[in-house]
Amino acid sequence: MNQQSLSAFLWSVADLLRGDYRQSDYGKVILPFTVLRRIDCVLSPSKEAVLEELKLRKAQGLPVEQFLRRKAGQSFFNASPFDLKKLIGDQDNIAANLRAYILGFSPEVRDIFDKFEFDTQIDRLAKAGLLYQVVEKFTQIDMHPDRVTNHQMGLVFEELIRRFAELSNETAGEHFTPREVIRLMVNLIFVEDDAALSKPGVVRTIYDPTAGTGGMLSVAEEYLVNMNPGASVSLYGQELNPESYAICKADMLIKGQDVGNITFGNTLSDDGHMGEQFDYMLSNPPFGVEWKKVEKAVRAEHDQKGHGGRFGPGLPRVSDGSLLFLMHLLSKMRPAKQGGSRFGIVLNGSPLFTGGAGSGESEIRRYVLESDLVEAIVALPTDMFYNTGIATYVWILTNRKPAARKGKVQLIDGSGFWQKMRKSLGSKRREMGEGDIETITKLFGAFTEAELARIIDDSGKEIGTEVVMPGQTPPVAPEGGKVKLAPLSRILPNAAFGYSSITVERPLKDEDGNVVLGQRGKAKGKPQPDSSLRDTENVPLAEDIDAYFAREVLPHAADAWIDPDKTKVGYEIPFNRHFYVFEPPRPLAEIDADLAGFTARIQEMLKGLTA
Repeated sequence: MNQQSLSAFLWSVADLLRGDYRQSDYGKVILPFTVLRRIDCVLSPSKEAVLEELKLRKAQGLPVEQFLRRKAGQSFFNASPFDLKKLIGDQDNIAANLRAYILGFSPEVRDIFDKFEFDTQIDRLAKAGLLYQVVEKFTQIDMHPDRVTNHQMGLVFEELIRRFAELSNETAGEHFTPREVIRLMVNLIFVEDDAALSKPGVVRTIYDPTAGTGGMLSVAEEYLVNMNPGASVSLYGQELNPESYAICKADMLIKGQDVGNITFGNTLSDDGHMGEQFDYMLSNPPFGVEWKKVEKAVRAEHDQKGHGGRFGPGLPRVSDGSLLFLMHLLSKMRPAKQGGSRFGIVLNGSPLFTGGAGSGESEIRRYVLESDLVEAIVALPTDMFYNTGIATYVWILTNRKPAARKGKVQLIDGSGFWQKMRKSLGSKRREMGEGDIETITKLFGAFTEAELARIIDDSGKEIGTEVVMPGQTPPVAPEGGKVKLAPLSRILPNAAFGYSSITVERPLKDEDGNVVLGQRGKAKGKPQPDSSLRDTENVPLAEDIDAYFAREVLPHAADAWIDPDKTKVGYEIPFNRHFYVFEPPRPLAEIDADLAGFTARIQEMLKGLTA
């Protein structure tokens, strides 16, 4: 069964609900029943054996859980005599029997249905006379992993959540990340380790603190297992949204993962993996979302634990908590001497430059750059996410940089690598193709500067692009056309992003134009600053401050001086500035000729009106 036909079938359940349920509530029924049918099908082949084992072990007076798990061939089981097909054999008692069936599951599965608030839906469906019809509908489809792969199942859940989110005006992007963005991130965190990951007996852990429905964890696991079928991969995550958590946990359960590794709650205020560290990590935290609800807990950890906690480098403004997740991931890195870690995180543009020297954001950037943790930042195309069209960036951080990367950051402008979707999905109008992902992955893996050649024909239309690596000859334009070169990959020293923010003072003068001098203490006899003339200058770290001041300030204000007590070091990453290409204006004669032509046409039109 393909993903489209399964999605269509599941969506058809909405026809039963129409009238008794609002459209925005369809997901409260369809999502948990989809999970239930999936688990029902997984356990079906071993159902009778499990019931026989239950009878035997009870007669022996033994604890039954481990025996039943072994018989089920899974990390979960159901000890009830019911399954969904048996439930429809007793229409009059469908609600009571369905509850008994749910209670027959092992605790980790019951937790999933608790998070769905499934009991509430059983009541509501029973009162509306719909419960039997819905259960009967779901028995018509086989969702065993032999028929529907885990990958297909993940895509189906994402499709359902997206459609339900659209109906209820919620943001689907809070629940999952587009698969091609995940594939790119997974490629980037693994590409330098391909040789090590291919060795027999490899054991790795992967963590996502904003797990959603588990898409990032699933794609990362698929990558490793496809590369090395013998690899042992343990997945860890935490999720705040109850429905997303339930789906993620169900997905991990069926894959044979330890679902105790998937925790529920707010990662920032209640770390579900306290003290744990991981080999690889991925995260797409919410963009531009305030953290006021958890401010008390976060500030307490920052103030009381400092660098011994998660938020030692600094705190961003309360209106955007993205950088809190970045620091959380830093705290989960294994020490370099134990193999280190690498992680990818998707952020909007704000963390690159928001906040001046001394601000929380600048101090966090300062920490990761001076600690040499930033490996690369990749600009993604706009209109890539379901809930926003803004510019986004993938940051890759590691504490085990290869020798060639030490002290440097690679910036890659991937904003032009996209293709238009046939149909928009919310704010998502563009997608990255396999070729686009491969190009960016190669640029990162090669760790080299590169340019993008845009080939323009004689009409001014772009007819193609080509990546130009160092030493490579750019393509030749067709007759009458031209080739425009723009930076695509840039490699810069960490210090290139730092600056000293100096405070420039000018003397205060009295009504007669005389400089006002201090009368007491350290200020006695010294010119007093005029706060209305005070200014700041940002001096690149690579430059000598005095030389900069003499060149840039003194020629314009000979009486100015620097207040050294107010000098601060700041960091920002002005991504676009490093990829800016100056476009010279057209020749004046050409512009004059165009204006003359427009004027002549307007005069002709006016003559026609007055004729």
